[in-house]
Amino acid sequence: MIKGAYAYLRMNGNGKEAVKFYENALEAEVLSVQTYGEMPQNPEFPLPDEAKDRVIHAQLKVGHTFMMLSDTFPGQPYQTGSQVDVAIIFNDVEQSKEVFGKLEDGGEVIMPIQETPWSPSYGQIKDKFGVTWQISTEIE
Repeated sequence: MIKGAYAYLRMNGNGKEAVKFYENALEAEVLSVQTYGEMPQNPEFPLPDEAKDRVIHAQLKVGHTFMMLSDTFPGQPYQTGSQVDVAIIFNDVEQSKEVFGKLEDGGEVIMPIQETPWSPSYGQIKDKFGVTWQISTEIE
């Protein structure tokens, strides 16, 4: 079952500043902030120093809903005005994979659906209309 659809903001290295800004401006409750440097290291893909303090995933509670954000990885393209995605949260891994597969029809996979430290099933896809979706699963 789909738990909700939320705005997912992409920042360009100023994610921590954005979290504090939205915490103040929107009276948001900061639920979590993880940086690239806090992730398990992969010796095949060493993490550049400029990435270590960037936000890989943050979640804020704004009123009765949520907003998420992350920084781009150094060197990834960033274009002002196109930094908002739609994040859909599921409570079932199989359903998240099914919806991901449906959105893939005519679209482009950005990040294949896989297990991450914050989700047993997470992936990113741009659909045939150019909308970027972040599919995630939360199991309680």
